[in-house]
Amino acid sequence: MRRVAVVLCTMGFAVHLGACGRITREVRAVPADRPPNVNELWQEPSDIQRRDLFHGPGGSQLIPRDAAFAFVARDTSGWSPGFDVRSKDGTDWSVKLGPEAQSEVVSARILWAIGFHQPPTYFLERWTLTGIESGPQPPGRFRPSLANQEVVGDWSWYENPHVGSRAFGGLIVANLILNSWDWKTSNNKIYQLSDPVNGVSRWYVVRDLGASLGRTTYPGLLKWFRLRGFGQGTRNDLPGFESQGFITGIDSRGRPEFDYRGIYRDVIETVTSADVRWVCGLLNRLSDDQWRDAFRAGGYDAAQTGRYLAKIKAKIAQGLQTTSS
Repeated sequence: MRRVAVVLCTMGFAVHLGACGRITREVRAVPADRPPNVNELWQEPSDIQRRDLFHGPGGSQLIPRDAAFAFVARDTSGWSPGFDVRSKDGTDWSVKLGPEAQSEVVSARILWAIGFHQPPTYFLERWTLTGIESGPQPPGRFRPSLANQEVVGDWSWYENPHVGSRAFGGLIVANLILNSWDWKTSNNKIYQLSDPVNGVSRWYVVRDLGASLGRTTYPGLLKWFRLRGFGQGTRNDLPGFESQGFITGIDSRGRPEFDYRGIYRDVIETVTSADVRWVCGLLNRLSDDQWRDAFRAGGYDAAQTGRYLAKIKAKIAQGLQTTSS
């Protein structure tokens, strides 16, 4: 009843102020505590056609070797249930259950494949808990806590050092191609690396990508007020993913318009046609085997993978044909 009351009040307020136009929010580059370095967000994947999309950024060496994990705590944050667990070698893992487990592993691998930083993730179909809670568990996404990768903060799509860069625009487009829609600030992490990787010691990461590979859906009236929690989309929803388009046209500024239904339109409106072609060019360099490996890593079967890839490749083809801005 409380949620209904909030919705009704919001609708009434929207009707009252409808003539005022929708609320907008500025998207701007803000300085960090150091000069901006786009390599902290994206680095040229010189080995793109050799990247192992089955094992992902952690490689085969970080795969959990045992199927039994000690219970540490329940994770009650976020949409999906989960656990904090510890493997026999002493590694702590964050585990996400439910439909988001599959879509997160796949989406993270695809972003990593084209140069965007990602922590290691793995999908385990069979595993068990020991300790206070014990027994066989549903399939889950496993992300290790690594001593050389410390989360030191969050970053916002609206304000960060990389707004206006080709990499930032391309990251937006890549998320649209995957229909990743949960862009809240707490899902974006800043990692401090104790051992610099390719010359950088800080990463800006879009993490917790489980709200993807479905469709975006948001009540039209509520878009005007950017309210969360009323259903912004579906997760790991193949028919929904197939039903949603990509580019719907070019606006008066020469910028692409997207088949997007959500609350982050101000972010999406910063994208240029050049951003679209750039990231689609990167995605187009991945081989069929790499694409299949990414979905195999997420536990999808061949039929599901084929349908997802048909839609993704159609989006990439459309993006490569986008007119100049």
